[in-house]
Amino acid sequence: MHLTKQCVGKWRSRFVKKRRDGLFDEPRPGAPRIISDAKVEHVVTLTLESIPHHATHWSIRSMAKRSGLNRNTVHRIWRAFALQPHRRDNFKLSTDPLFIEKLRDIVGLYLNPPERALVLCVDEKSQIQALDRTQPLLPMRPGQVERRTHDYRRHGTTSLFAALDAKSGTIIGQLHRRHRTLEFRKFLDTIESAVPANLQVHLILDNYATHKTPRIHRWLVKHPRFHLHFTPTSASWLNLVERWFALLTERQIKRVNVTSIPGPRLCVLAGWNIPQR
Repeated sequence: MHLTKQCVGKWRSRFVKKRRDGLFDEPRPGAPRIISDAKVEHVVTLTLESIPHHATHWSIRSMAKRSGLNRNTVHRIWRAFALQPHRRDNFKLSTDPLFIEKLRDIVGLYLNPPERALVLCVDEKSQIQALDRTQPLLPMRPGQVERRTHDYRRHGTTSLFAALDAKSGTIIGQLHRRHRTLEFRKFLDTIESAVPANLQVHLILDNYATHKTPRIHRWLVKHPRFHLHFTPTSASWLNLVERWFALLTERQIKRVNVTSIPGPRLCVLAGWNIPQR
């Protein structure tokens, strides 16, 4: 930190005169604060421990009326204590009795993958809809956001099977009309042909029923280099490919208009070469 000689001299002289008391800020100019600490505590307590009788949460106006303060004061108090009654979030706890064991297994694959092995995060993004708005888009202009009609035409759906290489970030992908065991087995064949034969393959999967059918078990018996690692129940967020699906949705699928569901259209938009089956 760069300080001037004048600044250092000022604080040294204050310390010599008043010792530690001289290191505190002196009263600043301006009007004194008229809202007492007790009033601030009252607003915070009301916000955290009560709800209005006519609503499910406090608003700035209802809190101002209840506390007798103006809206700007309530807003400043809420901002100072990071209180946002109008917002809420959701969470879900896993009930898997083997949660810790599965968590350590998957995180261990990410941090310390086996030698001569490939770790792939596999999942399917189903029901990708080919939507086309009924009228042309109105483009963004200064002072005006892009606008589109609320109604649309649906031109079918497709499912994207993807395997994310946890180390390199590359994708092995395939598009199918449906996402049954048959399609998942075909995708496993695609992975088998894409991965060099001298590498073991560790697949991180969620607990979707199509991943555990007898047909898949028989396929795994014939391909012993494949090893499956299942995420804990209600914990698919451990699968890194979910993060890639979120990026794909946000950057490519969410706002695009399409009139059909050919694979190349989706793949060109996403920027990856994904074969269609």
